[in-house]
Amino acid sequence: MVIKEIQEYAQIRAKARAYLCYLISRHASAVGLNETNLDTHVNKELLRLKEAIPDAEVFYAIDGDGVQVSSNVSKNKKLNGEREGSDRADRAYFYKTIKEQRCILTDPYPSLATNNMVVTTSFPVYDDDKNLLYILCVDITLENILKMVHPSSVDSSFGMYSKFVYACFSIALALVSLLLFVKGLSGFFHLGLHVDTIDINEMFKATILLTLSLAIFDLVKAIFEEEVLGKEKKDGAGEGHQTMIRFLGSIIIALSIEALMLVFKFAITEPEKLISAVYLILGVTSLMIGLSIYIHVNKVAKK
Repeated sequence: MVIKEIQEYAQIRAKARAYLCYLISRHASAVGLNETNLDTHVNKELLRLKEAIPDAEVFYAIDGDGVQVSSNVSKNKKLNGEREGSDRADRAYFYKTIKEQRCILTDPYPSLATNNMVVTTSFPVYDDDKNLLYILCVDITLENILKMVHPSSVDSSFGMYSKFVYACFSIALALVSLLLFVKGLSGFFHLGLHVDTIDINEMFKATILLTLSLAIFDLVKAIFEEEVLGKEKKDGAGEGHQTMIRFLGSIIIALSIEALMLVFKFAITEPEKLISAVYLILGVTSLMIGLSIYIHVNKVAKK
């Protein structure tokens, strides 16, 4: 599920940064700060941030050299009160904050302490002369940042409900695919082994059932992988929604086989009705053109 979470984070990153930086800015101030009360001042700010952002994992402060000047403030007992004096000068959020001189939000990365995927927001605090005093840092798990900023994410309550619904539909469609497979297979067995007695129409019907079974199973696979397991969408057929592409593909396959069957049937029994099969073939062609346009539009939009 991490891949889909990262994709969702990339979409809402700007909004998440604006939201977190706003929250931190409300509690970050150098007013009343001097050399004697630095530790007390920073600790008070970290405690206020802990109340303002309850879903965050760790709060701490570092100085202009990247050294942590406060102990961790965290609701996790294993992390709380640790890491003071740690060197964080090699962390991306430190040198980006120093370089850009503004609040930044990092890409997701694995936490060394918990091994969870986290993001870090760092907010520089300056005095009246624009000298850097310290940097407030907030670590938030990827799961929690999505819940805070993106309520319909895969890890939210709605996201979990959606996964459950998609799983139920996947099971139901898989059963339909199995029934079609059994029905199509039994149709082949009923044809017998004598070539001269085989009914072509029955053979085509069995073929349609088996093809529909395969198409529906392929559709179930796409839905389950995308919506339930959260796997990354495949390349190739554009970066469009694979469920839609495979659904239309299933319809095109079924109608194509039906059109082929009608051509043979009308050519042998009712030639005057061949025009109906031609209309069906034209309809299938229109669907293929529409699907091609859909895939092309998705490719262009991605570029």
